[in-house]
Amino acid sequence: MILAIGTHKILVSACLLGEPLRYDGGDNRVDHPLLQQWHREDRLIAICPETAGGLPTPRPAAEIRNGRVRTQAGEDVTAAFERGAQAALELCRQHRIRLALLAARSPSCGNENIYDGRFSGRLVSGAGITAARLQAAGIRVFNPDQIEQAARYLATLDSSEGAKP
Repeated sequence: MILAIGTHKILVSACLLGEPLRYDGGDNRVDHPLLQQWHREDRLIAICPETAGGLPTPRPAAEIRNGRVRTQAGEDVTAAFERGAQAALELCRQHRIRLALLAARSPSCGNENIYDGRFSGRLVSGAGITAARLQAAGIRVFNPDQIEQAARYLATLDSSEGAKP
């Protein structure tokens, strides 16, 4: 399938679009002009991996430690996070998505830093469950502070597809 220039879809954390799906029932709305443009171009495919994995909103905060996702009370919610990551990957496969814009620092969506797993508020290098699964599948993951980088990557994708005979 050859895509016309400007048709690549982007997987996006639903909370970045203002959906109240954060663990605390809030959102992480991003009012960036590029995100608004991509929305107008019908490029965005939204998901909340945590709710897609079966977790409610609101829900207890969770962090990754020793490869497991746990709430502060110690409940292991790893399986729900893994189900959500798989749902996100399936959406990417279905829509041939090669770029994701996910919430920063999340145990699902963080692409560079996540909380240390001790509920200390300290960040450590690492990726959330969904971000890691997508990256392992070759999908580039960006966070809201990297929207301009994501736009450059998207332009590269669009121009390479448009150049194919």
